[in-house]
Amino acid sequence: MPTIKQSVFGHLDGGREVQLYTLDNGRGMSVEIMNLGAVIVSLKVPDSAGKIDDIVLGFDTPQQYLTDSPYFGAIVGRYANRIAKGSFTLNGKQYRLYTNNGENHLHGGKIGFDKRLWQAESVSDKKGVGLKLSLFSKDGDEGYPGNLKLSVLYRLDQDNRLSVEYWASSDADTVLNVSQHSYFNLEGHDAGNIGSHRLMLNADHYTPVNDQLIPSGEIAAVDDTPMDFRILKPIANGINSQFQQILYGKGYDHNWVLNRRAESGELELAAHVIAAESGRQLKVYTDQPGVQFYAGNFLDGSIKGKGDVSYQYRGGFCLETQHFPDSPNQANFPSTVLKAGEDFYSQTVFEFSSQ
Repeated sequence: MPTIKQSVFGHLDGGREVQLYTLDNGRGMSVEIMNLGAVIVSLKVPDSAGKIDDIVLGFDTPQQYLTDSPYFGAIVGRYANRIAKGSFTLNGKQYRLYTNNGENHLHGGKIGFDKRLWQAESVSDKKGVGLKLSLFSKDGDEGYPGNLKLSVLYRLDQDNRLSVEYWASSDADTVLNVSQHSYFNLEGHDAGNIGSHRLMLNADHYTPVNDQLIPSGEIAAVDDTPMDFRILKPIANGINSQFQQILYGKGYDHNWVLNRRAESGELELAAHVIAAESGRQLKVYTDQPGVQFYAGNFLDGSIKGKGDVSYQYRGGFCLETQHFPDSPNQANFPSTVLKAGEDFYSQTVFEFSSQ
């Protein structure tokens, strides 16, 4: 029987209380989500032998998500990924954003959506148990125009699918690109290097970057490069190659252009991952045009996570469904402009199984 429970996760500096919501599908899978950053704190999934492990990286206290976190489990925005030099022009006006990644803007700036307390509401219906989180981002927040209203619905069903739905609207033209930023390790959050995971990305092309991980504007074919994941292969196979894009990213940290049918708005398979030992599988479906595959290249053992685990180099991977990085400055990329009064909607589904 699916259930949802609420508890106090902890307190932030200044005494602000953080709530934790546990969604359980009654079939061995559960997810814990807190209202700080709309963060997935834990995700427990059975393996092929029925053993249940927590497969996302994270922390035991909410304060660590503000001070120590490389966006573990968070909803990132207003703009997921990078905007070059923290600047873009919209309707002839230049907007300057907070630069928190060298000279560039990353994942919403200094106080992005991952560092905000959201309003939370439990949901239970025939589709499963869920948690709806809502946030208001005022005009000028981190430099962005428009008063933005955003809602995110996490829903866990009895087929071990965790869906993430997004709704947004603004009273002025703005740009929007939101994504879910969990770090997965299908062997368990404490299992170390993810190189033996086999990955498939449903993409014939990717967007090459410079040494600051800003796209050049080119949409390049993956053929005959380490960026080709069209057939399942171990992540480790090309991650240390001398291919220039790998050198720039210190491994994989790139946006892949998903193969999509002509019809827009439909969920299509973006990625498939299989863990070598546990047999856990993850399939990601989305209506977004891209996915950022990041292989944890900047984890270095210095972050102490859940259960006092030191998260090691490449100890988790991200599959961030998204529009492309720096789209507001790249005319040939799909637009991320949200017009005043228009409604934004998107959905991504994480489907778990074992073999």
